[in-house]
Amino acid sequence: MFSLLNIFRVVAFLEGVSYILLLFIATPIKYFGNDPQYVKLLGMPHGLLFISYVVLAIILKSELKWTSKQFAIVLLASIIPFGTFYVEKAYLKSQNDG
Repeated sequence: MFSLLNIFRVVAFLEGVSYILLLFIATPIKYFGNDPQYVKLLGMPHGLLFISYVVLAIILKSELKWTSKQFAIVLLASIIPFGTFYVEKAYLKSQNDG
């Protein structure tokens, strides 16, 4: 139930949502509304989720037998909006839950 793969799925989802909120809601409010509180509120949780995503991806690389190219795509997805949702669909959906 609490396999490393399932934890990675949750972290990937939360990282993706936090990134979208940060980019498309908090940042525009900061610059157009002159109100930085939302960036401050979302910045730290997003940073922790990002680091967790990268660390878990490194740990899962060998377990899921990702090639170097697949691993690079998984890491690159963490800096592209909606990228972690692509990783779930393309690389994790077909994986056995352990």
